[in-house]
Amino acid sequence: MSGRGRLVAVEGIDGCGKSTQARRLAAAVGGSCTAEPGATALGAELRALLLHAELPPIATRAEALLMAADRAQHVDEVLAPALAAGRWVVSERFSGSTLAYQGYGRGLDLAELRRLVEWAAAGLEPDLTVLLDVPVALAASRRAAERPDRLERLGTDFHERVRAGYLELAAADPRWAVVDGAGGPDDVAAVVLREVAGRLGPLPPGAP
Repeated sequence: MSGRGRLVAVEGIDGCGKSTQARRLAAAVGGSCTAEPGATALGAELRALLLHAELPPIATRAEALLMAADRAQHVDEVLAPALAAGRWVVSERFSGSTLAYQGYGRGLDLAELRRLVEWAAAGLEPDLTVLLDVPVALAASRRAAERPDRLERLGTDFHERVRAGYLELAAADPRWAVVDGAGGPDDVAAVVLREVAGRLGPLPPGAP
């Protein structure tokens, strides 16, 4: 770990506040903020294929493979160089999303997905994964004014499976921290930063 940066993944169902909290955490620790899918030029094209609601349906295994391709490029082009340079990186979504959405949500075999995830990420794992947990109904209400993408428009049962999957993943891995995402942005950000400092401290110089 000497000289290496830290990778924090922010996970949760759509509408849990990931984008806001990932940006705030990155600013608080003086790190960079990135997201999946779509953080690279290739990833942007893959994101359009994966999430565009008007495109033809994608087979479930093909969906998982496209997510893996996005992650492989993300790791190679963005994450690995930043971490090697000693920088902290906060990623909105990482490997946990594949297990939660394509595994628990879509029903693909978790053992097979874990092998795919590990291979696509070249063995890179987050130093900490922060799960922002909110009820599905609250997340849906937060997204009500937005045009839903392909995954967001799936039914309540799908998102309940994803949420339950996230909680199961967190319960099984001490490198996950579950934060109640139902509060106001300031309150949630304070809890997230405390979790990160408590698990990964000391924070970079200049961080609170």
